[in-house]
Amino acid sequence: MSNTPIELKGSNFTLSVLHLNDGSPKVIRQAISDKIAQAPQFLKNAPVVINVSAIADQTIDFKKLRRIVEDAGLRVVGISGSHDAQQKEAIIAAQLPILNEGKITKPTAQANNDKTNEVPINVRQKTKIIHTPVRSGQRIYAPNSDLVVLSNVSAGAELIADGNVHIYGVLRGRVLAGASGDQESYIFCTHLSAELVSIAGQYWLSDQIPTDFVGKSVQLSLQENELTIENLI
Repeated sequence: MSNTPIELKGSNFTLSVLHLNDGSPKVIRQAISDKIAQAPQFLKNAPVVINVSAIADQTIDFKKLRRIVEDAGLRVVGISGSHDAQQKEAIIAAQLPILNEGKITKPTAQANNDKTNEVPINVRQKTKIIHTPVRSGQRIYAPNSDLVVLSNVSAGAELIADGNVHIYGVLRGRVLAGASGDQESYIFCTHLSAELVSIAGQYWLSDQIPTDFVGKSVQLSLQENELTIENLI
């Protein structure tokens, strides 16, 4: 145990980066609103870094930009992609941190030979499998893949996948499938008692789930952009 009341240590965190390709406040507001609508529970209060490198030649009101982003429910950690001294002054005046992204090193010959091992960001990844119970307060995200849980999911826990979600146990928490907007995603569950189920932004809270299916083995999907549910067995 340390003898000092606080310690300042370096650490690594995974943050989403909001890349702006248009400086219009109206366009930004609508675009963020549309994106959050795809996965409202996942993005609520999510920390983000705003990258402005694509609009470096535009005049940006950073105070207004911060209000737009935070009014939408996101939390601005800082600004990246700024290389103009005057723009940096404006960022500081808006009381926002300036973040410098890591430098990209020139690939070696060996690295070029290994390009076949690289996986494009949006390509479907290997299914993520969880063998243990998911406790209250836990959040599990399977980016660009399906998520399979071979145990129970407690109330207050959250499962998120860009693809399908399978729960082979009692589901009491929240499940969001198709988080990136894939409307062909499914939710499969052997015992449904969920707080929330969502596919591609369309969701039901617990009191909206048809009572005939509560406690049953079910599958959920989207039909004409509306949630549908049916028995698995």
